[in-house]
Amino acid sequence: MQIKLCEGCGQQFQPRPQTPNQAYCSQPTCQKVRRLRWQINKRKNDPDYADNQWRAQQAWRTRNADYWKNYRATHPDYVEQNRKNQRGRRKQDHLSQGKEIAKMDASKPLPTVPSGTYKMNLMSVSDIANMDVWIVELRVIEYSRTG
Repeated sequence: MQIKLCEGCGQQFQPRPQTPNQAYCSQPTCQKVRRLRWQINKRKNDPDYADNQWRAQQAWRTRNADYWKNYRATHPDYVEQNRKNQRGRRKQDHLSQGKEIAKMDASKPLPTVPSGTYKMNLMSVSDIANMDVWIVELRVIEYSRTG
């Protein structure tokens, strides 16, 4: 019989005769890895499957709208650990990109805009996270002054 190395744990195993291309041993953790990798690949390569998964998740979130609120209320250790991890991720991400961490009520000073008359146009706000932010486009209106 042929001996193979498991793609999950790296240990040797003997594939079942019915599945000669078996790549994972029968350990539950390795089978979990196999299913997860299959699902990731399926989502990436099958738009119908990905759409169905997305719709199922949306439906679950609708039915269980308070799930995370309740979970956090009953698992304070999880909340604290998540806060610590998130701070570390933000700091590491911003440091690696040479950025400072953004604050909702602070902004860096921009170059001075010359005084003059401007026209304001409403811009798309669909990709803005803050609902109380106005995005405007300023354009200098050129006109001649005749006396």
